[in-house]
Amino acid sequence: MAFDKAMAHVRAKGFGDRVIVPQEETATVEEAAAALGTAPAQIAKTMAFDVDGAAVLVLCAGDARVNSSKFKKFFHGKPHVIPGAAVEEAVGHAPGGVCPFGINEGVAVYLDESLKRFDTVYPACGDDHSGMELSVPELEAASDAQGWVDVCRGWEPED
Repeated sequence: MAFDKAMAHVRAKGFGDRVIVPQEETATVEEAAAALGTAPAQIAKTMAFDVDGAAVLVLCAGDARVNSSKFKKFFHGKPHVIPGAAVEEAVGHAPGGVCPFGINEGVAVYLDESLKRFDTVYPACGDDHSGMELSVPELEAASDAQGWVDVCRGWEPED
């Protein structure tokens, strides 16, 4: 059901032909990278947070980690990851397939700066056996993102 909702969303946005459905699981960054034939960093992982009682999705590069102080500065509160058992009800997709497509009404979507260094990224598409290949501007358009945030660390190039 979640895959169908995500597909309907991306078709309506004109990106239905970008969906990839490999036989292998895509539930983790490493599995998705192997199944989709890309580097783990190019997986656009979607993390679900509770911000003042509302579900918020942050998409970031596969090698990025949320930084509490950066998150707190932008969202004005500590990052509270929605527990796995509650993600599907809060967002509309179960863990392993969480994506910004076909989500529950009222869920805000943000894209992290860590994605901007790539021409192409690979978000999930509603279940643990799917992905999409999108340029960063296409991801921004397809996801109905509220905007860009800088809430991650660990991906920056070393000086």
